[in-house]
Amino acid sequence: MTREEIASVVASQRAFFETGETLSVKYRISALRKLKEVIETNQDRLNDALGKDLGKSEFEGYMCEIGMALSEISHMLKHIRSYARVKRVRTPMAQFPSTSFQVPSPYGVTLIMSPWNYPFLLTVGPLVDALAAGNTAVVKPSAYSPATSALITELLSSVFPSEYVAVVTGGREENNFLLEQKFDYIFFTGSKSVGKTVLEKASKYLTPVTLELGGKSPCILDETADMKLAARRIVFGKYLNCGQTCVAPDYILCHESVKDSFMTFVKAEIERQYGAAPLSNSNYGKMVNAKHFDRVFSLLDPQKVTHGGNANRDSLQIAPTVMDNVTWEDAVMQEEIFGPILPILTFKSIDEVILAVRSHDKPLALYVFTGDKTFARRITNECSFGGGCINDVIIHLATCNMGFGGVGESGMGSYHGKAGFDTFTHYKSIVDKKNWIDLPMRYQPYKPFYRKLLNMFLK
Repeated sequence: MTREEIASVVASQRAFFETGETLSVKYRISALRKLKEVIETNQDRLNDALGKDLGKSEFEGYMCEIGMALSEISHMLKHIRSYARVKRVRTPMAQFPSTSFQVPSPYGVTLIMSPWNYPFLLTVGPLVDALAAGNTAVVKPSAYSPATSALITELLSSVFPSEYVAVVTGGREENNFLLEQKFDYIFFTGSKSVGKTVLEKASKYLTPVTLELGGKSPCILDETADMKLAARRIVFGKYLNCGQTCVAPDYILCHESVKDSFMTFVKAEIERQYGAAPLSNSNYGKMVNAKHFDRVFSLLDPQKVTHGGNANRDSLQIAPTVMDNVTWEDAVMQEEIFGPILPILTFKSIDEVILAVRSHDKPLALYVFTGDKTFARRITNECSFGGGCINDVIIHLATCNMGFGGVGESGMGSYHGKAGFDTFTHYKSIVDKKNWIDLPMRYQPYKPFYRKLLNMFLK
């Protein structure tokens, strides 16, 4: 799209929003039902598109994308009337006689910019929240997942008019054109570097922004952890989607006394889940493109690879890989890996772990495997991170009952379920003052007696 075409889309959405059509809860419910129906009808096509872009199997495509998007819609359909209801709140005595309430109000015209690693879920998830809250939406899927982006465009345009939901495809130029426009809210999922650009562009109009970014998410194991079960769960979360998951365990911090045991279990678990030849496993994915393949492959240090390490550039695949004797100075520890490489570092004490985590950028996720509740409590209380799990990985985002988001360098704001509705909603605080009496204490001339009354009311 050209700059002018994009400006026209935004203008048409603003005009449509100002008609008040989307304020109706019935209208929102109808939109969500249409979206749910078109997704359910086209599951096979969506799986095919995800397979083309990322090599995802049908099971993984449903488990991690289609099914979770449908779950978000079901949650909103169940709770939207409650979420959209005006809510009475307590009124202070000093404001007697009056009632106070909060009115959920949509922001207006929103922009949703989604990434390529979960191209369907991370487009539709925030879209569901935006529509449930009563907004219009301009959706910008990633150019790096062309098959899924093309299908998203087709499906959304088949059920929604462009003045309500519009899809803009393309690359950096289109992104820049979009960010030149005045939106009422921007929701971005992607890299930290692009997130900074989004925030800078949004500042021109003081547009509120949610940034879902990433970072190096640590996975900590102490000597009391169930090593076999930990290995099983970590291997699942690390190599899911070929490691291209923003909340994947980026690296292991393992107590030095159990590192060898843990590595033995990890290697066995990789073979159990992916077979002796993972690159021949039809359920194992691929890097999204050659550029990303080359970047991840360059992080491998052959001298430190203890398992895996083989790759096929033609198929854009890197086998599940483990690296040992890694230090903070290694290339693999200088950036978010976003690929199937698992570096293992060791520690001696919990204070060492906390210092290591706190001395680096705040991660999007943190995981701790332990049988010691005190150890888990200290890690989760004293380290800053977006969210995480105790004795598991990544599953904290697979719920509509908790918000998901980052903190500091890993993002700002959250969504999923009620948190998603709140993200795309402004709550108007309103006091309805009654007229049948007007207490004189706030008006001049002030009297000593009024000061005593204020003291009584305000304490």
